[in-house]
Amino acid sequence: MKKTTLYLSIAAAALFLSACQINDPNNYYEIDNTPPAPPEGLVVYNGDNRADIAWLHNRENDVAGYNVYYSDTYDGRYTLIGSTSDNYFIDYEAANGVETFYGVAAYDYNGNESELSYDVAYAIPRPEGFNQTIYDYLNYPNNSGYSFTSFSSVPYDDLSSDFFFENYQGQYYLNVWDDSDIQDMGATTDIYDIPFAPETGWSSTKDVRAIIGHTYVIWTWDNHFAKIRVKNITRERIVFDWAFQLVPGSTMLKPKAGSDVRKSFKNIVEERKTKRSE
Repeated sequence: MKKTTLYLSIAAAALFLSACQINDPNNYYEIDNTPPAPPEGLVVYNGDNRADIAWLHNRENDVAGYNVYYSDTYDGRYTLIGSTSDNYFIDYEAANGVETFYGVAAYDYNGNESELSYDVAYAIPRPEGFNQTIYDYLNYPNNSGYSFTSFSSVPYDDLSSDFFFENYQGQYYLNVWDDSDIQDMGATTDIYDIPFAPETGWSSTKDVRAIIGHTYVIWTWDNHFAKIRVKNITRERIVFDWAFQLVPGSTMLKPKAGSDVRKSFKNIVEERKTKRSE
């Protein structure tokens, strides 16, 4: 059971109002000691140094608002971070790369507070960027790759390069090295449409067709997940939005690369030419 902190000010105010009504012989007042039900449907959305929290409105007519709490663990001690009369709250103090659990309690006009929501709702905020540009590796090799570690463009063959752009005979590709994976998640409205990385379905050729409006998930060589959404493509460059998870995935799920030496790009190009012509 989640633990909450009782706030004496709320309880004292409720008792004061109750006492005033009871001591007045000309006024009958029925004391309401029944708290609302715990809120349901709690969900949390990752952002860049923020977490967006939403839930379903309670059905009780006397609900005055909601208290939002956070904790380091689901079963830990929860601390109040804010209150709202709406069913939406933004935690602007959430830190990138830090796992935080959230709970919400409803309170009524008599100061009764519900138990915390039972949903397992947590966020691990991550950095994101917009309108990043990289170029075709054949003509601009020094600015054709992108590194999520440094949040910047790098040479396509740099060891920190997580993916790079290719214009292959008028068809556009996003390429990763043999120690990484990539998958086309299809057309999306924005970078936030894909909340989680897939477990299967990675490209066996280590490349995907680059299509405007599509979002792609990348499993990096150092066991992190990232996503990019293509916004514009020309013969020379590609423009995309990105988000990168700082917390590494389980090494049992995807082992780290066993060597700093990647397969020679010449061999990779020949393999891809053969597969694309099939």
